[in-house]
Amino acid sequence: MKLHKLVVGITACGLLSAAAAANAETWRFGLEEIEGSVQHGYAVEFKKLIEEKSGGDITVNLLPYGTWGSSYTALYDAVQSGAIQLGFGSGALGGTVPESQLLSLNFVMPADQMKTAEVLNSDAFLKSDAWQASFRQRGLVPLAELAEGYQVWTTNKAINKPEDMESLQIRVMDNSLLREGYKAYGAAPISIAYGELYSALQQGQAEGNIQPVFAHEEMGFYEVQDYMIFAKQAQFVATLMANENWYEDLSDDQQSMLDAVTDELVEKGYRIQEQFNSERLQTIKDKSDIEIIELTEEQRDEFRKLAKPVRQSFVDDVGERGGEALDKLLTAFDSAEGEESSEQ
Repeated sequence: MKLHKLVVGITACGLLSAAAAANAETWRFGLEEIEGSVQHGYAVEFKKLIEEKSGGDITVNLLPYGTWGSSYTALYDAVQSGAIQLGFGSGALGGTVPESQLLSLNFVMPADQMKTAEVLNSDAFLKSDAWQASFRQRGLVPLAELAEGYQVWTTNKAINKPEDMESLQIRVMDNSLLREGYKAYGAAPISIAYGELYSALQQGQAEGNIQPVFAHEEMGFYEVQDYMIFAKQAQFVATLMANENWYEDLSDDQQSMLDAVTDELVEKGYRIQEQFNSERLQTIKDKSDIEIIELTEEQRDEFRKLAKPVRQSFVDDVGERGGEALDKLLTAFDSAEGEESSEQ
């Protein structure tokens, strides 16, 4: 009798487990980057937290670059259509959400990387009507911002002042605002597919490149460039976004869980990029004789002055809502600066 009850109990547990597995939701999460990247490190933590907090009711399926196609627009289209529920969008997202180019503006964010991460994820900016409406009009919802580290220049000549960039064919992502920004420095920006960039730099079809440190290392760009310049002009920022219809169909508890997870990941995301970029920079130093240049505040100011008018170009191009989002971001940064000053 006891054996019979034990068998029945085991069978029942097995059926319950099978039923739970059958009823479990799967959230597909598309990444712009490969495994071993900052986005992937963040996504791994996101997956772990969601699956833990949901008690196994949700499984997060990570889709690194290449598993959904090779064009970033294919990923954005998949999130818009709901084929993929969650995805990252960065510089190339400007073609889908023009206002998102705001995050590509130079000398808007402070040099303090943690402060940038906190402000980008603050309700004052992330939940602002202008930022939310910019995405929702395209069937998307911005959930979090991942600052992946400073955008660093590499070139075959030293860059210390804007005059050094005169006519420099520097590769930028396919983003009209980025092109406008580097034209303001006197450069001649060009767009080249990411997968073709190494050979373009090697053959001289491009003379410079802009990437976070980890990307310079993992793609080997430093092997075919002589200088790496830290101007701290901008961070590489990726927006974690969701399909709007899918998001609105989530329960209140699930939406709250998403908020809790993305809040927890603000500092973790910063730590991930900090570790990735510092380790990769050391690898670059160990494996090459590339010369590292760190611009002084006075040198950065020369570039800052030229970059500031591009803000108006951004507003002219994308419209009033983009201007409102920019104002919200600048106000949020000013407020953070003020709070820090009052605490000192």
